[in-house]
Amino acid sequence: MSRFWSDTARRLTPYVPGEQPRMDKLVKLNTNESPYGPSPRAIEAIARAASEDLRRYPDPNSEALKAALARYHSVTPAQIFVGNGSDEVLAHAFMALLKHDAPLRYPDITYSFYPVYCGLFGIEAAPIPLTDALEIDPADYVGGAGPIIFPNPNAPTGRLLPIAAIEQILAANPDVPVVIDEAYIDYGGEAAIPLIDTHPNLLVTRTFSKSRALAGLRVGYAVGSAELVEGLERVKNSFNSYPLGRPAQAGAIASVEDEPHFRDSCARVIASREWLGRALTELGFEVLPSGANFVFARHPNHTGVALAAALRERAIIVRHFKLPRIDDYLRITVGTDEECAALVEALKELV
Repeated sequence: MSRFWSDTARRLTPYVPGEQPRMDKLVKLNTNESPYGPSPRAIEAIARAASEDLRRYPDPNSEALKAALARYHSVTPAQIFVGNGSDEVLAHAFMALLKHDAPLRYPDITYSFYPVYCGLFGIEAAPIPLTDALEIDPADYVGGAGPIIFPNPNAPTGRLLPIAAIEQILAANPDVPVVIDEAYIDYGGEAAIPLIDTHPNLLVTRTFSKSRALAGLRVGYAVGSAELVEGLERVKNSFNSYPLGRPAQAGAIASVEDEPHFRDSCARVIASREWLGRALTELGFEVLPSGANFVFARHPNHTGVALAAALRERAIIVRHFKLPRIDDYLRITVGTDEECAALVEALKELV
């Protein structure tokens, strides 16, 4: 460690992002990127925005993007917050809404950025174990005192909570912030955004990186009460007052306005996910029900680390987590039909 580091830097255990390998003829199924490209309208809008105007600062408040998202979700622009990917939006939420005296509650198996942010911002955490079936049990979030965050669908398990279960959690926690990370909700789940009208403590975060295939653009947003959004804006304007560049704002607006492309891409991924789940089950894998653009699966006769290594030798990359309870599982992104078929053929040889 450097002698020039701060105490905060010394304490941190940073988040490890999914690998972006450079291999010939790679089948890349490890970072939950969309197998299909973004809206052609978004690409055109990005190109138009890459003009001489780049010498000027962008709109610091992303007013046009907020208006487009407000129309899309039937809320007001004051209920929309935007940032550089949902990870930055979540970071601001941790500082503005989730840093309280009582510990922050989240699942023990979940998006691994949550404990990283707790370390960064000095937040005490109180992880709540998933059930033996690796599900979030709403009853486990009744009776606590601290704020709550969880993804729906959960990651890396892919399991989806129905809206009734979310309402149960909200009803039991009216006096603390509840943040729901809906990075994968577009792949078959029911959004919680309509609940913000009756639950002013609810913040829902979203990303353009998955279902809208704009991971390289870095756009995320949150929807909640104007009170919650104002707290996020206070943190944002104390940290980075110009979060989204002109191309990012333009591309995101065009993506929101191209509903047919969005719906078609989601439907294709869902169909491929269902096929992949059936194919893996036929090979003897235990496959958890998924509401995301990935599946979480394990084989009773093979370790996760061995399967991941063997697939890598065949230029197929999946995600393996060396963590208790899930170290034999593989998280497999739903790729194109050809990529999914290549994966299944490789696994036939291996298992």
